[in-house]
Amino acid sequence: MSKNVGLWIDHKKAVVVILEEQGEVTRLIQSGVEKQNRVRGGIHAARTKGTQDLPADVHKDKHLIERLNRFYGSVISALRDSDSVLIFGPGEAKSELEKRIAHEKIGARIAGVETADKMTDRQIAAKVRGYFQR
Repeated sequence: MSKNVGLWIDHKKAVVVILEEQGEVTRLIQSGVEKQNRVRGGIHAARTKGTQDLPADVHKDKHLIERLNRFYGSVISALRDSDSVLIFGPGEAKSELEKRIAHEKIGARIAGVETADKMTDRQIAAKVRGYFQR
């Protein structure tokens, strides 16, 4: 039996639903990324000691990118044994992940990428079951 996986994702979390013969397994992966707060003042924003005189918001952006990279790496690890993946969610994270999957050539076939609003875990699981039962 092929292993089908559905994935609801935004920048804060990913809900992975793995369909198996005995039922389904749901896994939550948190990114650790909080709401993005921009530093006011642009390029002349407050600087922190030892930062090679870069604006504070540049360091926040680097920190955000590092966290998202770790997050996407964890999500991709959860997909490695899958045959087919449905990716859905409300924002840019689904497209960013799709590009990472294509770049890393993990072997899983992306069955589809869809826009979806916030959903409960039960709604996510139902959508994944419905998608792969067509």
